[in-house]
Amino acid sequence: MATTVERPNKIDERTPATGGGSGHGGFFTEDGNLHLVMNRRSPHPSSTAVYVALVGIGMIFAALTSALVVRKGGSTDWKSFTLPSILYLNTLVLLASGFVLEIGRRSVGKFMTAPERQHAKPTFWFYLALGFGLLFVVGQYIAWQQLRREGLYLATNPSSSFFYVLTVTHALHVLGGLGGLVLIISRLQRLTLQKSTLNAVSRYWHFMDALWIYLLCLLWFTI
Repeated sequence: MATTVERPNKIDERTPATGGGSGHGGFFTEDGNLHLVMNRRSPHPSSTAVYVALVGIGMIFAALTSALVVRKGGSTDWKSFTLPSILYLNTLVLLASGFVLEIGRRSVGKFMTAPERQHAKPTFWFYLALGFGLLFVVGQYIAWQQLRREGLYLATNPSSSFFYVLTVTHALHVLGGLGGLVLIISRLQRLTLQKSTLNAVSRYWHFMDALWIYLLCLLWFTI
């Protein structure tokens, strides 16, 4: 005997779908129309993934910090040097990137729920954050080149080795965050950006900001 399945009711575009829980959800398009995804009681997979990634990154730098402290405390060949002054400018650039990213994150929700009220997509803020992030990486490269001109290489002494390892490892993770910003810009332009993706990339980027502040302080006190 044949059975029929009723078609699910269409979500009202004028009213956000609601559901109890933590408020994890996002935006997507269907047939060119904007809808608000129903809130989820469980964390979105992208949120879980970024937290796992941050824990892993934190463990890497905790291990490097421990190795630095032990190596410096038990060595007789540790030679301190002056940190490149551009590192302080790089810090301001990275913090500026996180600041404008937060502005973009706060403005994108209003655009996705009522794009007809906006004169332009809020991609400007994400392009600006991306530009600042790229400028930070370039600044780090300049710092490495400055040390090379001073005769400080990876294998010159333990202090320079830890400087290169810590800053290069951080820069590589920043490049991963830049990829996330590119993803946000691409999906926002197609109106397929999910709130969970935006929040995940934002958390990762702010973690990179905080991690760099920590590393700069660590290097300043130990190198």
